[in-house]
Amino acid sequence: MFPVPVQPQFPPGQSTTTTSYLRYEDITQDGRLIPVAAPSALAGLWREVLVDHPGARNAIQQGIIPILTRLTLNTVDTSIRVDRPVECRPGFALAHERQNGEVSRIFMNVWCEIRGVAGRLGRNASAGELTLAGLVFAEHTFTRLLAPPDQRKVTRLGVEGYPDVPETVYTAPAPTTAAEPPDGAHWLDELAPDPAEYVFTLDQTDSNQHVNSLVYVRLFHDAINRRLAAAGQPLLKVRSRAVDIAYRKPCFAGDKVRAQLRLFQHDGGLGAAGFVEGATDGKPRCYVRVLLGT
Repeated sequence: MFPVPVQPQFPPGQSTTTTSYLRYEDITQDGRLIPVAAPSALAGLWREVLVDHPGARNAIQQGIIPILTRLTLNTVDTSIRVDRPVECRPGFALAHERQNGEVSRIFMNVWCEIRGVAGRLGRNASAGELTLAGLVFAEHTFTRLLAPPDQRKVTRLGVEGYPDVPETVYTAPAPTTAAEPPDGAHWLDELAPDPAEYVFTLDQTDSNQHVNSLVYVRLFHDAINRRLAAAGQPLLKVRSRAVDIAYRKPCFAGDKVRAQLRLFQHDGGLGAAGFVEGATDGKPRCYVRVLLGT
């Protein structure tokens, strides 16, 4: 799994437990949760906690918004049933980062455990107990999104319901670490562009008025599959086990991008890391790494 900060004990009013159902596309044919399906488990936190939280409401009214800047998705090998509800346990905690002794950024960090009913879909398959299927960590950085560029940084919240500066110190890893292999891994090839360029349409956007955060993960998965096929690697039973992605710059409908990636070997398995860049300016929109398993 990719490393994430230790989940804290959430303060009252900053966590919840919800149940929901998976889609058939959310698990593999043998019942294991697909990482890109895990972020939907955070929906209950926004719907049942943050929508009524005084700090969150007052911050939004002041134009201070937590923007997703890193997403780490880890899944386990236990099979769960797609025809039974999953239990999601999301929660959030605020933190700050310091540079040269001064507050430089403020974060809303979110953790979530996803538990499903052990077993596999089948005519005679029995349902087991709730078991851990996946873990989500989502780093959000507070910003004044609609302010002029020199006024967007938030170093004090200054709204009722949130501390001016959260007590917890969090040192965010550099975005480029999401393009590095995990400890103990070694590269199998050189960084090279995927042969396919991709143009975003409205189908890849969401209500935040830009390309949806998970689209980049799916795009990178497609590039990995092409690289594996070109390298003659076995594909039949390979699956993504974990994803770590750091976001740098949003894309919009009409933008053209391409993936740059290289393969690595880790603990007997494969993985890939790199970034998605603008096809015209070559600037990274996000850094991505994926662990593969069988």
